[in-house]
Amino acid sequence: MEEQPPRHGRVVLVPCPFQGHLNPMLQLGAILHSQGFSITVVHTKFNSPNPSCHHEFTFQPIPDGLSPDEISSGNLVAILLALNCNCKTPFQECMTRMTQQQKPDDKVTCVIYDEVMYFAEAAANHLKLSSIILCTSSVATAQSRVAIRQLKEEGCIPWQDSMSQDRVPNLHSLRFKDLPVSIFGVPDNFLDMISQMYNVRTSSAVIWNTIDCLEQSSLEQQQQRYCPIPIFPIGPLHKFAPVSSSSLLNEDTSCITWLEKQPCNSVLYISLGSLASIDETEVAEMAWGLASSWQRFLWVVRPGSIPGSEWIESLPEDFREIVGERGCIVKWAPQKEVLAHSAVGGFWSHCGWNSTLESISEGVPMICKPCFGDQRVNARYASYVWGIGLQLENKLERKEIERAIRRLMVDSEGEEMRHKAKNLKEKVEICIKEGGSSYNNLKMLLEFMSY
Repeated sequence: MEEQPPRHGRVVLVPCPFQGHLNPMLQLGAILHSQGFSITVVHTKFNSPNPSCHHEFTFQPIPDGLSPDEISSGNLVAILLALNCNCKTPFQECMTRMTQQQKPDDKVTCVIYDEVMYFAEAAANHLKLSSIILCTSSVATAQSRVAIRQLKEEGCIPWQDSMSQDRVPNLHSLRFKDLPVSIFGVPDNFLDMISQMYNVRTSSAVIWNTIDCLEQSSLEQQQQRYCPIPIFPIGPLHKFAPVSSSSLLNEDTSCITWLEKQPCNSVLYISLGSLASIDETEVAEMAWGLASSWQRFLWVVRPGSIPGSEWIESLPEDFREIVGERGCIVKWAPQKEVLAHSAVGGFWSHCGWNSTLESISEGVPMICKPCFGDQRVNARYASYVWGIGLQLENKLERKEIERAIRRLMVDSEGEEMRHKAKNLKEKVEICIKEGGSSYNNLKMLLEFMSY
């Protein structure tokens, strides 16, 4: 039988080439495809997604102009600014070819671009295509970033060490130390990027990977700021998307077999994300804190995340022997599956927004150890606003780590957090069911995109 033409035309997705941004964009693509849209992913050659994980999508690479030195620098702001400069022309040329070669029944109707890939808006506007922004961080993070320029102009940034615990004016849930910037100040290029990210320009709507039950007041404020441009909070995207993997790293599923052998709520899952690095001293402190807590754990140690080591050769020599079968160490894990497992009773996380949403969605309380950027905002909200986490505030030290693990996994304090996490999970489930806020917003988005 001849394949039926797409019902709603073709959507072009422009993801940012980092794991925390790539996941929600491809999840959104899977949702749209399931609703009758054809999907083309225009991506950089740097950190390009694996097409074999999404056979239903068309993938179109464009040159990104990044040098090996830029990539190895680890300077995320510089990389993102370079991408926006280097990709503008190749993307416009790619889109022009695509629209010239398109079939009458498969026309490009919309471009959806990650908030940090704002170069895409100009090409969409030039070709008279509607564009939509996907925000992959929390609304609280967006508001804190926008506030940074004014705080710098008022002389509040950089702040004195004595101010680190002070509340930020107009962001009362956050302390200065929770802001997504360094205590040493804010580079001008970072401010320039923030201005571009949160300027909707000619885009027709904003999709937000967040949930009304988590950020209702912040969403209302943001909607007033963007009015008349509509905001569609349709998170958590991974709960609406058909199951698939968009991981840039190979997932070790053997850890699920290990989890099957562990009692309910007994395992602490540890993962510090796809970008953070940790030095040998901190790794040793984590290892001995885990060992002396006498709790079961599943620890993700990403290859290359310990400078000077290929993997776990820098762990203390007798650590593996001491913990024995209580511990499982892998290079990367299928995180959503791990967090959904009944054996997992806690998550030691860097608090990237995807990880935070995934933990909340499964009712798993957290030990929060943010590394940089928006992770600080998310950690503060998890621990202080939502009450589902403990935040490690100081330099990693084995006794503090042991205490935090036992507080979460053994003590009554952890039980209270587990109860709050379960309640929050139930609220999320209401939001994504028929009639819930995220369900209704997704329905309105699909109607918006179909006209």
